Amino acid sequence: MKNDLNDVVKAITFSHKTLRNIKQNLFWAFFYNIIGIPVAAGVLFLPFGITLSPMIGAAAMSLSSLFVVTNALRLYKMK
Repeated sequence: MKNDLNDVVKAITFSHKTLRNIKQNLFWAFFYNIIGIPVAAGVLFLPFGITLSPMIGAAAMSLSSLFVVTNALRLYKMK
């Protein structure tokens, strides 16, 4: 920030966008975990005989992290 009052407005706007981004990341992380953890634990095995390979689980977790980081990087577009 410099000696300009407009910078205060920009800082407040940036903080609102940052909080919105954090809430989005938390929502998608919870959504992913609500679905992913039971599937990884084997809930689908008895009714459908479906199991989750650890390799697929690791890839899904990596993709989840990639999406969170990509979402957070959108804040760089703000000037």
